[in-house]
Amino acid sequence: MAGCEIFQQPRIDVARGKSLFAEQCAACHGADGRGSGSETFGLGVIPPDLTLFASANGGVFPRDQIMSVIDGYYRREHVFNPMPVFGEDDMGPTVIVGEDDSATPVPADLLALANYLESIQQK
Repeated sequence: MAGCEIFQQPRIDVARGKSLFAEQCAACHGADGRGSGSETFGLGVIPPDLTLFASANGGVFPRDQIMSVIDGYYRREHVFNPMPVFGEDDMGPTVIVGEDDSATPVPADLLALANYLESIQQK
């Protein structure tokens, strides 16, 4: 049909998150997410092992907290935190997460990263 736009849902799947992780996170966090990236030398801190979030949280992946850290909304009160504030950049179009009163718009790339991180949690 002429003049009709086809709306394509933003990708939030694990494969998209893995690709984003490789592009934006692996240099510090390592390809496996365990903190052994080549860019960590000289930072003064060792990046956390991203595969242990669920085990450190009673077996539950703390999705909202992780997204807040990536976005930059929640950061510990450290004088020096070398992790970039990704929320200052374009993290893609928003998708609605939740239902009814708890529905929240979340940037698609942020959600894709969280989905990927959840997929690499150690059991």
